[in-house]
Formats: sequence, structure tokens, C-alpha cells
Amino acid sequence: MRPPLALIAGPTASGKSGLALALAEVENGIVINVDSAQIYRDLPILSAAPVEADRARAAHRLYGIRDGAQPCSAAEWARLAKAEVAHAHDLGKLPILVGGTGLYLRTLLDGIAPVPPIDPEIRKAVRLKFVGDNFEELERLDPEAAGRLNPADTTRVARALEVVKSTGRTLRDWQSEREGGIGDHVDLKALVLLPPRDWLYARCNERFEFMIDQGAIKEVERLLARNLDANLPVMRAIGVPEIAAFLGGEMDRETMIAAGSQATRRYAKRQYTWFAHQPPVEWPRYVDPVDQAAPVLAHFSQKP
Repeated sequence: MRPPLALIAGPTASGKSGLALALAEVENGIVINVDSAQIYRDLPILSAAPVEADRARAAHRLYGIRDGAQPCSAAEWARLAKAEVAHAHDLGKLPILVGGTGLYLRTLLDGIAPVPPIDPEIRKAVRLKFVGDNFEELERLDPEAAGRLNPADTTRVARALEVVKSTGRTLRDWQSEREGGIGDHVDLKALVLLPPRDWLYARCNERFEFMIDQGAIKEVERLLARNLDANLPVMRAIGVPEIAAFLGGEMDRETMIAAGSQATRRYAKRQYTWFAHQPPVEWPRYVDPVDQAAPVLAHFSQKP
């Protein structure tokens, strides 16, 4: 028999963390983070990381383990998560993946493309060029990638271009040879939370205001004082640019809260769309508000 693995996914503010905690308590579980912002220790408030009271109720892993100056790739997260899943199984506990970073989940379950190391000179040349120039070159070398990518997406355009230039093969070609995924080696029971959008967006607004009241401004102030590279993931986390603008005198507090709430809603909308269409169709979608855990947890106690 394959060892069990629970997964709770969905957009931000959909109730994933509370549900995962409740499941961990009733099923002797360990909660494993699948959120690309919560892995950094710099933004516990702004990333809505579990508070100490929650951590005291159940074990939590991969939260706040990384300094924001050191970006964590999907491949590296998957390696860490794979070890945590195995450790939970060794302890006789249920590993519970929870989060909204779809790329992390896909990498862990399906594996990673065996793309060889990129030529440093090619990477440097690509990263120094404007995204518009890179996109034009990508259209010539990998028209399929250019057709599906946003021309203004600096990171993804650069990645697709550097791969084809360095290896002579497209990124999609490499991705067809994924390896190292654990999806076929576990008994996965997944649930995708897709609550009503008006309920979700209201929670996004409430969450951002709550973060401000809880000290998110001081959190970002300390982060900015480190003078980190503006392109680091931690510097682009939801809410950081808006609070940074407030601290720089570019907008007042009310405008900052409105802008941060809007950024949170937009992020939730993108995640909602991804989780509605990308995960396997056999993964159940829970479409009601997660106001109470019990009705949702019944899903995980059902026998196949």
C-alpha cells in the first residue's frame, strides 16, 4: 500500500490553513507549507504564516525557514518537501500539504524537467536585456513559448529564452521528461477550495487590513532597511510594494490599504483561475465558504 498524503490547495484567504490545522489535529498530521511567500522568515505577518498558537496545536514544517536574501526555487522547495513528507511517514503521521503555489505542487507531484545548468554567460546576457527584446528573440527561437507567455513577464520570458539558447531545446520539450515526482508513490487525497468569489474577495480585504493592524508596516520597514535586490521574490510579495510606497511618502495610509487589498484580490483571482482549471479533474473542488471545518473534513474521512 502506498503511504497517505493529504493536500489542501486554493487561492489566498480561502481558509486553507485553518482547515489543514483542523485536519492535523483529528488525523495526527503534520502541516507542510506550499506557499512561496511563507517560506521566508522576513514576512510572517504579511504572508499570513501560522502564528505560535497554531504551531502549538500541530507540527508545521517549511514555514519561515529561509532568509529573504536567498530565493527558493520550486525545485529546491520540492526537495525539502519530499524529505518532510518522508519524515512524516517515518513518524507514522499524515503529511498535509497546504498552500496556493501551484508551481510548487506540480514540481513535487509530477517531478522536474532535467534541464542542464544554463551557460552563465548566456544567462547574464539574457537577464541584462529588456523583456521586450527577449520576447522578440523568444518568438524566433521558441514560438510556442512566446505564444503562451505574457510578453511582459520578465522572469518567465527570460527563463524560456535562456533554456533554448543554452541547450538547443525548448523548455516545453524538457518538461515532457519530468522526473523525481512523488505523485505515483503516494495515496493522494486532494481538495481544492474554490469558495464564492464575493466571499473570498471580502476576506482578502479583511485580511490585508488585519495585517496592517498587526504590524505589517514595521515588517516591511525592516525588510527595506536591508537594501535587498528589488527583484527578489520576498521584495515582490503581495503587499510589499504598496507598503513600501506608503513608507516612501508616495501614498497615504488609506490609499495604501486600498492598493494592498486590490493586489491581494488580484492575486487571489489568478490563483482561483489556476486551481479551477490546472489540477487534475479528479481532484474534488469545494465551492462553499469554509466557515466551519467539520463539513469539509468529512471529505478526507471518506473511503474510496
